[in-house]
Amino acid sequence: MAKSKVVFYCSSCGNETPKWQGKCPACGEWNTLVEHIEKPTPIVKGKSFSLDMPRNAQRIQDVDSQQELRFSTGMGELDRVLGGGAVEGSLVLVGGAPGIGKSTLLLQICSSLCNGRKVLYVSGEESEKQIKLRAQRLRVMPEELFILSETRLSDIIETTNKLQPDILIVDSIQTLYSETNESAPGSVSQVKDCTMSMMHLSKSQGITIFVVGHINKDGAIAGPKVLEHMVDCVLYFEGDSNSSYRLLRAVKNRFGSTNEIGVFEMMDSGLVEVPNPSKMLLDGRPEGASGTCVACVMEGTRPVLAEVQALVTRTTFNVPRRTSDGFDFNRAALLLAVAEKRANMKLSLFDAYINVIGGLQLDEPGADLPVLLAVASSYRDKVIPEDLVAIGEVGLTGEIRSVSQMNARLAEVARLGFKQCIIPKKTSEKLEIPGELQVYYVNNIREAIEFVL
Repeated sequence: MAKSKVVFYCSSCGNETPKWQGKCPACGEWNTLVEHIEKPTPIVKGKSFSLDMPRNAQRIQDVDSQQELRFSTGMGELDRVLGGGAVEGSLVLVGGAPGIGKSTLLLQICSSLCNGRKVLYVSGEESEKQIKLRAQRLRVMPEELFILSETRLSDIIETTNKLQPDILIVDSIQTLYSETNESAPGSVSQVKDCTMSMMHLSKSQGITIFVVGHINKDGAIAGPKVLEHMVDCVLYFEGDSNSSYRLLRAVKNRFGSTNEIGVFEMMDSGLVEVPNPSKMLLDGRPEGASGTCVACVMEGTRPVLAEVQALVTRTTFNVPRRTSDGFDFNRAALLLAVAEKRANMKLSLFDAYINVIGGLQLDEPGADLPVLLAVASSYRDKVIPEDLVAIGEVGLTGEIRSVSQMNARLAEVARLGFKQCIIPKKTSEKLEIPGELQVYYVNNIREAIEFVL
């Protein structure tokens, strides 16, 4: 019988070390090492993996390469983020701030998942009566939906083995505990052991499991970082507490892209899909105001239009202040330096503030040109035409470079009613310009600024 041993896990990066230190040797974060007592945990009997049944190695040519079986969750936005639907036998982790709508989202999809499938919804935070009241409010009362209020892992696995559901939803992983582990529920060791048991259950019996995970004050999923390494998909549910819109994005997906986003709106009757996020992001756009420009970026395979705002004002400090929200700070500082050097804008005497409306993160090169034009518009206090969209990457010499999927971007720009678009003169693909859209080609930022302003 193996003896127990004490190790320390970093809650930030998941690094393991045999002794406690004030600073993590891997990521350099302070006070993130958490004690974990590793004990020889018995493997759950039944259809779980067992050390008594070793698996034989296979030639790669002999492995069954049948494509994974996908099924729709009933929500197109969730299917898009998952890569085309949920995969049978996968383990999906859904994280987000308290009250953001994680439980609502998973309970709503049960209405569609129960068509031909059996779903078990396990909650460690609500009683069966509370779950039913919430289901009635959301109008989710399918016949094949089973609910269970339980936090003990062994009871959940026993119920699963008896019921044999096709889909298991656990809300949340931080409330579960294993009797073989003496740590408190929600601790590093409990979260790790319970997630490992869920993974064994998913892979051995082919059950699709959705697990809800809380986040800490830094916005990361609470518990060890290895929690995200064990699951197949990690989804983050984001949103502003003052806004009814919610963004669902994948930060890890073994079965699809991690660039897709899903947009929802929280209503009284639950979450409603927003099939046209560009219209949502452009709602309330000011008229006749300087310092604003529309960008077209690619979120996976979907072109999205977003409003970029900039405010340039004379500084009262020795060192001008720079602030960026929704756009990479270092990239914003680079663009400001390029504008000062190549476009003769004395930005070293001005504070600069950049903001992306709607909580969207613009992290692709195609957003460089609209950000720079918004800064130039605020600097000169001149208005950019409301029906104009800018697309392009900005280089250190001030040149405008081409970006990918230009035809898809132009089609989305024309579909939303914009009449003008500025793009790089040199593009890597043959353009198909919609008839009602006027396209202007520019070589560098000086040409773009003089043309717009």
